[in-house]
Amino acid sequence: MTTLQTPGWARTWTLVRAAGALIILTAIIGQAEVTFGGAIANGLDVGVVLVNFFSFFTILSNVGSVVILAAVAVWSVTGGRGGVSPLPRGLAVVLACVSTYMIITGIVYNTLLRGIPLPQGTTVEWANEILHVVGPIILLADVLVGARVRSLGWRVVPIVLAFPIVWVVYTLVRGPLVTNPNTGAPYWYPYPFLDPNAQASGYAGVALWVAIISAAFIVVGVLVVWVGRLRTRS
Repeated sequence: MTTLQTPGWARTWTLVRAAGALIILTAIIGQAEVTFGGAIANGLDVGVVLVNFFSFFTILSNVGSVVILAAVAVWSVTGGRGGVSPLPRGLAVVLACVSTYMIITGIVYNTLLRGIPLPQGTTVEWANEILHVVGPIILLADVLVGARVRSLGWRVVPIVLAFPIVWVVYTLVRGPLVTNPNTGAPYWYPYPFLDPNAQASGYAGVALWVAIISAAFIVVGVLVVWVGRLRTRS
């Protein structure tokens, strides 16, 4: 039995998961307070701001991280028999999905979005770093060394892709139907690479970015499943 399969490591990693959920939740709340406080102070449509806030893939993936990390930690304390039993398949599948989303969030932000100026007065810098850097690192670490790993079949990869596909469709359908509450523009998109108005070739440019990021989801999803399978064999 390796160090990462011992009851001691399982207990340690349960604390890591619980702490990770708390850290990420604190960042979400910190950013939400400033976002909604600013909307109220400036007389913006709070309903639109609320929906916009939860339309960011970053926010959704981080909320998912809080839920699954907390759920796994609770299960480890209340239902994990013998201290080293693998996660139930349902929890393991959701954890694989959310881990993929968070890793992609970290990659996309730090390669495509970090250089874009953030709205001053509405972005909480420490929370922004947790949501885009610390959180993804926690979930990446969970894939690599997390306790109670469970081997999953390759059929999980299409499941991983389901939510991002739904989110992209939702974003592109909703975008031209919403007035930007900050600028008054007759459209709103959470990220510039999904905004046809910000692309020289319009929707063709958006389609290219969607294809590139979809490929990234497939690659990362395959790697997450592969690492889990490799770790259970070793």
